[in-house]
Amino acid sequence: VQLQASGGGLVQAGGSLRLSCAASGRSFSSYAMAWFRQDPGKEREFVAAVSASGTVYADSVKGRFTISRDNAKNTVYLQMNSLKPEDTAVYYCAARWGSKLITPSDYTYWGQGTQVTVSS
Repeated sequence: VQLQASGGGLVQAGGSLRLSCAASGRSFSSYAMAWFRQDPGKEREFVAAVSASGTVYADSVKGRFTISRDNAKNTVYLQMNSLKPEDTAVYYCAARWGSKLITPSDYTYWGQGTQVTVSS
């Protein structure tokens, strides 16, 4: 599985962005998909994940971010609303076969990352 993330950019606090992650390969619907983010010098942080059984979010983004997937397009999305400066990071999409988990080491496939910068 190859993952290609896009949609990052510079936005003012309170604004919105939508990230996309296009996946290659078969059986996309059988993969749990997730978004993580990482600031320089910090550990990679879980943001959200989606699988056939539903979604899960980090407390820091709950109510502001929405993860969704379009299995016909092999794509997962992260709609980010009410962005805050602390959301600034490189965002990575990830995939694993089976159920959704929240630890980076549980994910097998990773995209290249897309930068999100939120100005105050």
